[in-house]
Amino acid sequence: MEKTYDPSLAHTVKTNILKAFQFRHACKEFDPNQKISDADFEFILETGRLSPSSFGFEPWKFVVVQNKELRNKLLPVTWGAKKQLPTASHFVLLLTRTKADLTADSSYVINHLNQVKKVPEEMQEGFRRVYHNFQENEFKLLDNERFMFEWASRQTYIALGNMMTAAAQIGIDSCPIEGFDKEAVEHILQEEGILGSFGVSCMAAFGYRVAEPREKTRQSADQVVQWVD
Repeated sequence: MEKTYDPSLAHTVKTNILKAFQFRHACKEFDPNQKISDADFEFILETGRLSPSSFGFEPWKFVVVQNKELRNKLLPVTWGAKKQLPTASHFVLLLTRTKADLTADSSYVINHLNQVKKVPEEMQEGFRRVYHNFQENEFKLLDNERFMFEWASRQTYIALGNMMTAAAQIGIDSCPIEGFDKEAVEHILQEEGILGSFGVSCMAAFGYRVAEPREKTRQSADQVVQWVD
C-alpha cells in the first residue's frame, strides 16, 4: 500500500518531539524514591541498541549499574555525578570497543559481518578493504590507539543522544556525564570483571527530577545553521 503524507499527523509528531527537547535538561539530582519501570527503561535501551553507527559496527556496550556498592566505588572518581550516582533510578556506563576489536581483520569485525550484518561472503573482502582504507588513509585512525577509541566513542554519543531524547519523550529525565577519571573508572571496572576489551566513553543517569530547571537557552538558528545553495 502506498504511504501518504499526513500533514496533521506530522505536525503532531513534530510538536511532541520539540516538546521533549524543551523538557530535556542535564538533571543534576533525581528523586531517589521514584524508579523507572522495567518496560520504560527497556524502551530507552532499545533506542540505543537501534542507533546508527559508522559502517554499522555497533562498537558499544551499555552497562546499567544498579548495584549500590559499585556506584559507591565509582563515586570518588566520578566528580561529574556526585548527586546523580546516589539518586538516579538507572545509571549507565557507555563503553566503546578498542582498536583491537575494530580493525578490518579483527575477529569482532569479521563475526559482525557474518552474524549480524549478514554480508554475503563474496562481498566481505571488498567491504573490509573499503573499511581499512577509511581507517588508514582517510581518517588516519590506525596511527594511534586513542584516535581509534575517540572515533568509536563518537558512535556511542549517537546512541546516548537517542536514549536521552527517547527518555524525554516519555517524561523521564537524564544527564550525560563526562566528569570522571577515565583511567580510575576503567581500573574499577576491570577489577569487577566488567570492562573486557572496552574503554569508558561516557556515562548517563536517568530518573525523575526533584526540581524544575531554569528556562532552556540556546543560540539562535541563524547562529548555528548555514545554508549553502
